[in-house]
Amino acid sequence: MVKNSKKSKKKELPVRSAKEEKLFQNLLKITEQFMGGKSFMPLSEQELMQRLSLPPQHETIFKDVLAKLLELGLIEESNERFSWKKSRTDVVTGVLKMHPRGFGFVQLESKVIYDQDIFIPKHLTKNAVDGDIVEVLVNQEMISDKGPEGKVIAILSRARTHMAGIIHHVDMDGSFIAHVPLLGAQQRVVVQPTDEHPLRMGDRIVMEVIDWGSKETETLCRFSHFLGHISDPSCDISAAIEEFELRSDFPHAVVEEALKLGKQVSRADIQAREDLRHLTTFTIDPDTAKDFDDALSLTKNKDGTYNLGVHIADVSHYVKPGTALDAEAQERCNSTYFPGVCIPMLPGALSENLCSLKPNVNRLTVSVLMHLDEKGQVLSYRMVRSVIRSAKRFTYKEAKKVLDGKKESPHAATLALMVEVCRLLKQRRYDRGSIEFALPELVVLVDEKGTPYGTDYITYDITHQMVEEFMLKANEMVALHLYEHGKNLTYRVHEEPAEENLRDFSLLAAAFGFRVPDNPSTRDLQKLFEEAGETSYSNYLASSYIRRMRLAAYSPENIGHYGLSLTHYCHFTSPIRRYVDLVVHRILFGESDEFEYLQHIASRCSEQERISAKAENSVVILKKLRLLQKMHQEDPYKQYDAIITRVKNFGVYFEILDLLLEGFIHISDLEEDYFVYEEELMRLRGTRRGGLYSPGDRMAVVLQNVDFISQETKWYIVSTQHSEQALKPQKQHKKAPKKKTGPSLLKKWSGKKAKGKHNDSKKKTDKKAKKRKSRR
Repeated sequence: MVKNSKKSKKKELPVRSAKEEKLFQNLLKITEQFMGGKSFMPLSEQELMQRLSLPPQHETIFKDVLAKLLELGLIEESNERFSWKKSRTDVVTGVLKMHPRGFGFVQLESKVIYDQDIFIPKHLTKNAVDGDIVEVLVNQEMISDKGPEGKVIAILSRARTHMAGIIHHVDMDGSFIAHVPLLGAQQRVVVQPTDEHPLRMGDRIVMEVIDWGSKETETLCRFSHFLGHISDPSCDISAAIEEFELRSDFPHAVVEEALKLGKQVSRADIQAREDLRHLTTFTIDPDTAKDFDDALSLTKNKDGTYNLGVHIADVSHYVKPGTALDAEAQERCNSTYFPGVCIPMLPGALSENLCSLKPNVNRLTVSVLMHLDEKGQVLSYRMVRSVIRSAKRFTYKEAKKVLDGKKESPHAATLALMVEVCRLLKQRRYDRGSIEFALPELVVLVDEKGTPYGTDYITYDITHQMVEEFMLKANEMVALHLYEHGKNLTYRVHEEPAEENLRDFSLLAAAFGFRVPDNPSTRDLQKLFEEAGETSYSNYLASSYIRRMRLAAYSPENIGHYGLSLTHYCHFTSPIRRYVDLVVHRILFGESDEFEYLQHIASRCSEQERISAKAENSVVILKKLRLLQKMHQEDPYKQYDAIITRVKNFGVYFEILDLLLEGFIHISDLEEDYFVYEEELMRLRGTRRGGLYSPGDRMAVVLQNVDFISQETKWYIVSTQHSEQALKPQKQHKKAPKKKTGPSLLKKWSGKKAKGKHNDSKKKTDKKAKKRKSRR
């Protein structure tokens, strides 16, 4: 029992086994951080266990945790409820992580004082950039769903000395002005030229920062080196590497270390492993994949049960802690995938050969062997170091042709069996509340010089779904296994969405014609996406919901995975391309699971994952714009099908369906009319001619021009096809009393065409509206 804090006699904590001690220390850290959070309110012991998702069997050791916190004087107990005693501070230090829209979050070194990142509004960043170490004054009175709010009061350390940018124009006084994505379109950046390389508009360059300036003053830079011209698609990736500071070339020592491992599996390596070469295994991957992390095997027993094998490349056998290979992989954290190019985490000798599960060669693996019942429930499992010999390398398209009967294969029966098990696992996932998003992917096809020539629309068909379900199950089983054996690990965690974001999404769904509660449950959302599944805007609703969810991340503290509705989940199945998976492999076979080390790895890999995603997206958008420009040159009056996705009081956002590319038309470029912005319906309505622009409306648009430097596009509307929802009388849509402040009345500039970029006009109607880039 936990002694009452009023009693002077101190409880003697019991002697624990190594496993129990590890669990005790882990729970102590998690509980301290949770109770030390700014929003924490006094809770009872049982309430604390529920909030921390602790199973009943941990009750005894959790009592010891509370006793220790009482002993340390960090908490106090009153009326059987525990509260936090430690004082707070208004000024904290951490690393600033910027969002593309201009605001940011400061990640604190210790989350004992605040259990969430500090939200920094766009106007309070003090010209700090992504990665800077900053000092923040926290507003104790301002708490929202985004967490505590603050402002940057000092930049203690800059994350970089150089930046990549593009020469945008030359001022009348001869100054070279650069567009620097890192700083945003509003920041004026002046570049000092050199005699070595004369600058011209469109040059992509790297600059050394002389003076960062501020929000009110310009940033001064010195030309460092030339990357290429914006008109040259061959330098898109090299520019992204510079802009996002990615590691591209491998050091000589790393390459040499990889080559010394050989080109094939030796007999000695096989001897201590379970030989699974008798199993029929094969891989299923994208067309262009070279790093095959995972292979599958599946059989069905006479009693209706299944034997599912997920076999993962045993990278940990080759990449040992303390080696040059490991140090470089830890720096990179993950592979980065650009159109036509991969920057791998490991050298090609490993990623494309010795670790890649190629067909008809021996490969070292870690196998998760699961026995499933006829409903997909795991009856038993084993995790072993093994050797396999893949029988076939399938692409997704090839496997789909076999399943559709369009191609013969000796593995047709196994593929059909995989579909059977996949559906069982999907049903189990649905039953626990997980929401599946079968979003298509548009791949931009490029030639050897990086010039885009077309697209490939990849549908999330059954072949993708079954591979995903088997990987999810393997990841879940590894996380549960390590947890039950008292091991620390890098969980893949996903917090619940903020209530504010769910309410916002409910309004958006209503604008598209769907009824969703303000605070929808997972069942409500499942129903919504089922109903929207057959509509033309289902993909947008899904992506809009995903954007409103919190980002998944890595953490040694297990808070569960909201998106998958799982209490225990980790990443294990891609050790060739993700360092965190390699760490989990090591822990699985007895290597270090020291908590502080895992905290460092989790933080580092979460951050690099975010950077890689931003780099990948920036190149994909630019390639789409290049392809769009090519199509425009071939047919200047080509009409594109689009769907309105968002309506604001300053204009209309839409998605070009052929390219999954976002566009924007300012209100001043709409038809001649007076427009009222009806906020509750999220639409613009013309008061004279009845023009109507609502989410879900279909449009035909024509491109006017593309600006590669700012990555903006200019469009005009040819025709509009209203959705049924938009045409309903307004009174049927009202959900709340009319606001005291009436809707904004925005007048089209009669007889005038907007000059310059749409952002210049936008400022006249909404000074706070941000200049938007065309994006996917």
